[in-house]
Amino acid sequence: MSEKVKVIGAGLAGCEAAWQLSRQGIEVELYEMKPKKFSPAHRSENFAELVCSNSLKADRIENACGLLKEEMRLFDSLMMSAADISRVPAGGALAVDRDVFSKFITDKIKNEPLITVKNEEVTQINPDEYTIIATGPLTSDSLSEAISELTGDTGLYFFDAAAPLVTAESIDKDKTFFGARYGKGTPDYINCPMTKDEYFAFYNELVNAECADLHEFENSAVFEGCMPVEVMAKRGDKTLTFGPLKPVGLVNPKTGKDDAYAVVQLRQDNIEGTLYNIVGFQTNLKFGEQKRVFSMIPGLQNAEFVRYGVMHRNTFINSPRLLNKYYQLRENGKIFFAGQITGVEGYVESASSGILAGYNMARKLKGKPMWEPDKKTCIGALPLYISDEYVTKFQPMNANFGIIEGLNERIRKKADRYNKIAIRALDLVKKQMEELL
Repeated sequence: MSEKVKVIGAGLAGCEAAWQLSRQGIEVELYEMKPKKFSPAHRSENFAELVCSNSLKADRIENACGLLKEEMRLFDSLMMSAADISRVPAGGALAVDRDVFSKFITDKIKNEPLITVKNEEVTQINPDEYTIIATGPLTSDSLSEAISELTGDTGLYFFDAAAPLVTAESIDKDKTFFGARYGKGTPDYINCPMTKDEYFAFYNELVNAECADLHEFENSAVFEGCMPVEVMAKRGDKTLTFGPLKPVGLVNPKTGKDDAYAVVQLRQDNIEGTLYNIVGFQTNLKFGEQKRVFSMIPGLQNAEFVRYGVMHRNTFINSPRLLNKYYQLRENGKIFFAGQITGVEGYVESASSGILAGYNMARKLKGKPMWEPDKKTCIGALPLYISDEYVTKFQPMNANFGIIEGLNERIRKKADRYNKIAIRALDLVKKQMEELL
């Protein structure tokens, strides 16, 4: 095989992509600007640096991220090998010694004969070269400009302001109702009406809740044009009732009245209707505080949060417009993307995208069929979600059962239901891998 593949970025996604390519006999040039240049969040010279946490989230398959990790093992994941070597006690979570973890990956990559590491910053993209762009949420300004030129000016976002997502099945339908404001259009919104007492109890907890710390490089621009719900609330105790919680024009069909003091609206987030977005609730609250405070909203007392609201520096492309289900650029089959720049959220999710980008790039170069993502699997549901052209206001997504195809039977206990979905997913990935050998 004469073609070489350029992989840009030696984070989790880039290292997984390079590893998958080398496993299939493809030569790789892995570009990493460290240690000559560091992003504002990185400190170590090693690859696959974990900067926010040593936890790779849940380790059981009844959790979507746990399932994803088991699926990744079937692809000979480098990240999972590193996690096994560097694991530390953490109850039901997979936590690692960050230094041991990244050193293991760095050594594996540097000692692989088919991978050549080039410590230099990439500032241009050659559309005629086979390339995987895996530069993460802190892509340098010069490369960001090159990506914008490649994808179009509307294809790159620099700050992530996402509202929380909850599963449809966890919403209490007895306390909510479907309806559109003033009855216009189809009644697609789920409405959570509040009494005056409920609103002020919620308001008091919201304005006193603890916020997450922002990195210094985020402070100046992260809130520009997109105000956190808790900041809006602090402008006055009734401000929200004239903003995202305004109750006007919403008649509750169960009572025939529009007498709610405030109404929180939930908007369908995916075509299957399994996920709902809490409208206007972009927030900088800590995740635990979001769960506590937002569960006070009528109908959400038992809500399953599959993504919490975030507001931080996060470079990502408009994947539904730009990428296909293989993490491949629609307009240029030689270029793939991987990692958080695609709109997958989290360390494990980023690594999984690198696996598929590398695996499918190798298959393409060998003239073989690429691995087909399937919504019955977590590793397949993620690229299908981020490449779904139905999504009109794209925001990053992490692994969750809301994007995985459900069962054709009703299993009341959630843990049992998720366990059966997970077993089905693992069996399917094994079968797919056997067919591709």
